Amino acid sequence: MNVRALPLAPGAGRPVRPASGERGPERAGETTVLYVHFHPAARGALDEGTYDGLLALLTEVTPVVEALPPDAALMDVRGALRYFGHDPAELAALLRVRALAHYGADCTIGIAGNPMLARMAAQDGPPGEIRTLPGSPGAVTAFLARKPAAALLGVGPATARTLCSYGLDSIGRIAAAPLPALQRILGAAAGRRIHERARGIDPTPVTPGARARSMGAEHRFPGDELDGDHRRRALLTLADELGARLRESDQVARGLTLTVRYADGSSTTRTRALAEPTAHTPALTATAYALHGALALQRARVRAVALRAEGLGDAALAAHQLTFDPADDKARRAEAAVDRARARFGPAAAGPAAALRVA
Repeated sequence: MNVRALPLAPGAGRPVRPASGERGPERAGETTVLYVHFHPAARGALDEGTYDGLLALLTEVTPVVEALPPDAALMDVRGALRYFGHDPAELAALLRVRALAHYGADCTIGIAGNPMLARMAAQDGPPGEIRTLPGSPGAVTAFLARKPAAALLGVGPATARTLCSYGLDSIGRIAAAPLPALQRILGAAAGRRIHERARGIDPTPVTPGARARSMGAEHRFPGDELDGDHRRRALLTLADELGARLRESDQVARGLTLTVRYADGSSTTRTRALAEPTAHTPALTATAYALHGALALQRARVRAVALRAEGLGDAALAAHQLTFDPADDKARRAEAAVDRARARFGPAAAGPAAALRVA
């Protein structure tokens, strides 16, 4: 087990001072957040049961746990520190040992003053590493200063390219930029949000509550995947798998979430509501393609893509808009035939010709 404080960026300047009326980074000890990223024992994504069990382990330490499907969670441990008499790194080490003992799942854990910084502290960490970011403004500023713009929460590839075109290619430069300039580039709300995050400010609380019912699947590429067509084939495979699992369990989804993980350890997540609750594979595939296309990943080095069907409900209670399109009726009858073939001969018996058939 490797427990360490994150090093400060060499040559980082003095802390960025908040402008009049702005908040600065959270003070040390003001709040303590753990970001826990689970790594399954076997290659692939965590199954639903294991993930629920791991969340239950976290709630034995603190009730303030926010699920981040498919493989992470946030914890606010202020009360737990007083109750157990341990520091955050000791609590993190205990959680890692328990996750390994009960479920064979290792963890990477980031410890910081707010959810965004805890996530970034854990970023790129190998299984078993516990990374602590000191809460002083100077440490936060130095930690963020040299990171690329794309490493900032909420900055996807398209936004990063826009910022870089104005010379704002690092978080330190974004933090030093005048707020009005960022708002002209990104818009009023997005500019303010990115400006605050670049200065280590994230007022978002850890929100406990029951995890929304969902179902997920992930595909990991053997290397950096630059081919958009190959990524679309992976998404077709995942949508086909999710649709089959939904129909098998007599459920429908109300939304779809796409998560793209990059070679540098960062990720982008986008969610879109479906036109109607459905388990129809073509509808899931079309939404997955639309989410992927909106990210504009022409040169992104993608390591994995994941789809998650959100807001699951009983298929018998879901309304379906009737259509006079014979192609839709034909597609649904073909889908039912494929489901029957899979039930009899196994999942690989039939499926889309363009789908990837790799682990």
